[in-house]
Amino acid sequence: MRVLVTGGAGFVGSYLALSLKRERPDSAVVALDNLKRRGSELALRRLAAGGVEFRHGDIRNPEDLADTGRLDLLVECSAEPSVQAGLYGEERYLINTNLMGTINCLDHARRHDAVVIFLSTSRIYPIAALRELPLIPAESRFVIPESNTGPGWSARGITENFPLTGSRSLYGATKLCSELMIAEYVALYGLRAVINRCGVLTGRWQMGKVDQGFVVLWAARHLFGGALSYNGFGGAGLQVRDVLHVKDLYRLIRKQVAEIAIHAGKIYNVGGGAECSVSLAELTEACVRHTGRRLSIASQPKANPVDIPYYVTDTAAVTRATGWRPRVSLADIIDDIFGWLSEHRGELETVLK
Repeated sequence: MRVLVTGGAGFVGSYLALSLKRERPDSAVVALDNLKRRGSELALRRLAAGGVEFRHGDIRNPEDLADTGRLDLLVECSAEPSVQAGLYGEERYLINTNLMGTINCLDHARRHDAVVIFLSTSRIYPIAALRELPLIPAESRFVIPESNTGPGWSARGITENFPLTGSRSLYGATKLCSELMIAEYVALYGLRAVINRCGVLTGRWQMGKVDQGFVVLWAARHLFGGALSYNGFGGAGLQVRDVLHVKDLYRLIRKQVAEIAIHAGKIYNVGGGAECSVSLAELTEACVRHTGRRLSIASQPKANPVDIPYYVTDTAAVTRATGWRPRVSLADIIDDIFGWLSEHRGELETVLK
């Protein structure tokens, strides 16, 4: 078997590439990445040690994909992953990578009759509709009352049937457009593809930023020092996300690949669910318990145009289809991240501080 992981030096891509190689040692696993995101260069040593072949290339260039050769499985992790991308420039890079790059990947996979696992995002759901959920502030987070429900949402979270009408950020729009193109390739060409709309993914070797990877960012700032701020929705840190460890994502992808005849053409919401959700205020307290250090956290009550106050994944559909459930708890995720930050402090502090 020959596997190509695009975005293969990124946090998610490198984990998936190494895991695939470890479980399939006789397979050739290639990681393609342009190394644009700071910190991705740190993955190269781990990829080499794990037997994964690294190719420096860009999915915006079809020639770079063609140079990787034949493939049986394409795991499409490459993206400009920031929901704030395009707000302050570089919108052309965002569109060319997240949409045109995806089309190049689909053409490459079609040419070799390869299976495609596409990592989409929860941010394909419209901002205004998510802001209009009937949230009430509890002691440390926003909650949806148990008795409330609506199209595609309930106290369990957001389902695949949540309405798609409205604006969702340039990032979300490029990923949704990619999903639509995948559906056409499935219908017209018989492409075997699965779309996973992922919530917040996290784990070791994620280079956390304000706009992507907030759990690592919060932990690193408490450990190494640096500024933090509760931004938007009153500035109290009540906004909520569910969190999924990348190890659990790999378990799902492994199952989808093994059962591709069942899952081809399907779209799944994938995340940690309500049981593995956290607000910024709650995450702060967890970080204080780990470090014994309480930072002075700034407050910016006004929300960024692309911010949302609440997103929790309802994973009922993917569980029904696959039997998969997340296994790594929020407490274990935070323990794992702090252990990694402490163990590799020398090379991480300058990147994450």
